[in-house]
Amino acid sequence: MEHELQQQTGEKLMRIVMFTLVLSSMSVLMFNFVLPEIGKTFDLTNAQVSWVTSSYALIYGIGTVIYGKLADRYKLKNLLTSGLSFFALGSLIGLFFQTFWMVLVGRCLQAAGAAVIPATAMLIPLRYFPPERRGAAMGTAFVGLALGSALGPVISAFIVGIAHWRWLFCVPLLILITLPFYRKYLGDERGSLGRLDWVGGGLLGMTVTLLLLGVTSGKWRFAIVGLLALALFIARIRSVSEPFVQPGLFTNKNYTLRLTIAFLISGIGLSLYFLGPLLLAHVHQLPPSWISFAMVPAAVASAILGRKGGKLADLKGNSYLFFIASGLLLTCFVLLSTFIGISPVFISIFLIFGNVGQTFMMIAMSNSISIALPKEQAGVGMGLLSMLNFIAGGMASGVYGKVVDLGSDVHWNPANIYPNGIIYSNIFLVLAGLHVVILLFYYLQFGRAKRKSNQLEG
Repeated sequence: MEHELQQQTGEKLMRIVMFTLVLSSMSVLMFNFVLPEIGKTFDLTNAQVSWVTSSYALIYGIGTVIYGKLADRYKLKNLLTSGLSFFALGSLIGLFFQTFWMVLVGRCLQAAGAAVIPATAMLIPLRYFPPERRGAAMGTAFVGLALGSALGPVISAFIVGIAHWRWLFCVPLLILITLPFYRKYLGDERGSLGRLDWVGGGLLGMTVTLLLLGVTSGKWRFAIVGLLALALFIARIRSVSEPFVQPGLFTNKNYTLRLTIAFLISGIGLSLYFLGPLLLAHVHQLPPSWISFAMVPAAVASAILGRKGGKLADLKGNSYLFFIASGLLLTCFVLLSTFIGISPVFISIFLIFGNVGQTFMMIAMSNSISIALPKEQAGVGMGLLSMLNFIAGGMASGVYGKVVDLGSDVHWNPANIYPNGIIYSNIFLVLAGLHVVILLFYYLQFGRAKRKSNQLEG
């Protein structure tokens, strides 16, 4: 009876998480579409105005692992109260203050608060659902992300069309609606109390920031200092009694291998969201409003099918969902590489395969990583997954941007007959090849072992 009540509470919480993720992901995306307007308002260069999104991304990425660590020690309901309050405070500052620097402060506070949301979305399935039900729960979370991705550009265009861009800060305030429900349904679970290694956390944050700056700016001195910070972080966690991350976490082979695969897949999957709009603009000459609408069907399909993918993982296993996701992604990359110059309608359809495949992939990886973690390390372990997904996205966007700028005159895909967009065709062909390598590696490490286990059980 108690077990059933816990699952019913978990179902209610996951619906609240889904709504929270819709607003959170919308908040991330909406400002990407108004950067030129912000630049005009405050007379800024592109480099200056880009800090509206880059500062948010940096703080958000680092914050996910910090909140994950805190969730291993403190009540999740209290962390959510603090995080969502910061999120709302940042929204109010951005809405009412009239200088760029206060807008930037508002976005930074939003990021510092919103970083609690991934920790919540990952930990609730772990705490309230048995392993055989977690896939569907995580699928619900990814539905929220997909809906936010679909609605973000549309809501942004609507608000800017009838009012000043500053009113975009009002939308995240709706997230406060969820706080009483979190306070009501979340229990008082807390981990072991003890000293928190802020020095180790600071070194980890410094590592992430400097490595990302090195890749995105092309200034390798940042990357070198970042590697030095990483070495100090490793030395720190190996020398203190209560480190920020237990070194034993990285000796867990199932966890580290899956974490590495998730990192690579996140970087590859970002191509759909980063390169998709670029090729629609550069190759097909679509205006921004039409680009937004062209991306919506893929996000809607992910939202509709996300929970079904989670249920499939519960029914057939995470490896089964991984292989389906790989097939969808490979189909998308091959079609994009081969028909890069075809009508934008078909590009929009191809992106449906990719977005649904990426959603299935992240469900499979998140679920399998959660199972590989011991309970006392679940918060920081899942926080590291969220942070590495962010790092992969940041690094991949820098690499993709530089490769597109370089261009190409050589067709690597002999089946591609379109003269325009050669560089995009080549990139998607390479990504398809990389996915084949990852698929083979995954099969050798996990798929074959699972198959042998099933044979022995039979």
